Amino acid sequence: MPYVRTGAERLATDPALAGGARLGLITNPTGVLPDLTPTLDALPAAGLDLTALFGPEHGLRGTAQAAGAEADTVDERTGLPVYDTYLLSGRALDDVVAASGVDTLVFDIADAGARFYTYVWTMYDLMESAARLGLRFVVLDRPNPLGGTVEEGPPLDPAFAGFVGRFPLPLRHGRTVGELAGLFGFDLDLTVVRMEGWRRDMAYAETGLPWVMPSVNMPTPDTALVYPGTGLLEGTNFSEGRGTTRPFELVGAPYADERFAPALAALGLPGVRFREAWFTPMFHKHAGLPVRGVQLHVHDRDAFRPVLTGLSILHVARELYPGELNWKAEDLFLDDLWGSDALTRCLEAGGDPRELCPPPRHPEGRLLYS
Repeated sequence: MPYVRTGAERLATDPALAGGARLGLITNPTGVLPDLTPTLDALPAAGLDLTALFGPEHGLRGTAQAAGAEADTVDERTGLPVYDTYLLSGRALDDVVAASGVDTLVFDIADAGARFYTYVWTMYDLMESAARLGLRFVVLDRPNPLGGTVEEGPPLDPAFAGFVGRFPLPLRHGRTVGELAGLFGFDLDLTVVRMEGWRRDMAYAETGLPWVMPSVNMPTPDTALVYPGTGLLEGTNFSEGRGTTRPFELVGAPYADERFAPALAALGLPGVRFREAWFTPMFHKHAGLPVRGVQLHVHDRDAFRPVLTGLSILHVARELYPGELNWKAEDLFLDDLWGSDALTRCLEAGGDPRELCPPPRHPEGRLLYS
């Protein structure tokens, strides 16, 4: 089967695409060639002057859980300094980048296709630093695992900008990281090393590329497909399945009962079926407690609408368990995930949150691929 040539593979075979002399690579375990050679090994082998490494949330090696990172260190194999960038921005991030001594930043991390997945905001913040410091920025493009034909959900309200959204993208944005880099519009020397052979309608399995977990709770392409919807449950006391082997596909709560699965099935949502499931999270919400809920089974990838599905789960949970579903606690952040307070206001008023989701549409503007 033909496979997509990523930006990383192209750069490894044509080092002139990067330019620059002292390269700093922003990467994690997803930064690999099709044969699984890490980009951080492939670029020096191609003769490129790689002098520093930068890690995002979860870290360069991907060992940290959500909202965690790995400390600054020295990479044991390459001997290169590793700088943690997670949650750094502005002057603090500028200081780290300047201290590294690089003249070009190279980004090679796979995205998950949802606005609240943080890697694109690491790219955003580092692009902003590069613009202030006068550095070049190179993006090694990779497929969007959700494809590129559909965007879903409303754009971010700038008043709610933060590290799960800094630019008014819809929740399912339908773009590659290279397309996003151009869309952000920073005034800097930007190069996107495009993929070859990628089509917007491709399922990830059709790319011929290996799936490497983008983070510890994103084990499969199936996880990525449901994540823009069930990820919203992170902002509530409903379990999104963290602490299980099927995070974001298993959802539920200790207070859910036998009504939950039939109520979801009765909605007839496109492309997905719901199987009643019991599970016990090993960590995170409700750790060690039996949880009743459902597993999402997507049977038609093209018809499936993850954001609509996530809103429908919230709607049913609020209707069935109004005194127990909680999105108001201080450690919850549903407004940040949704990108405005419209969803929480709707839930509090007893409205139907599905009405907040505009019809799916095709991405527009600064698209690199037809």
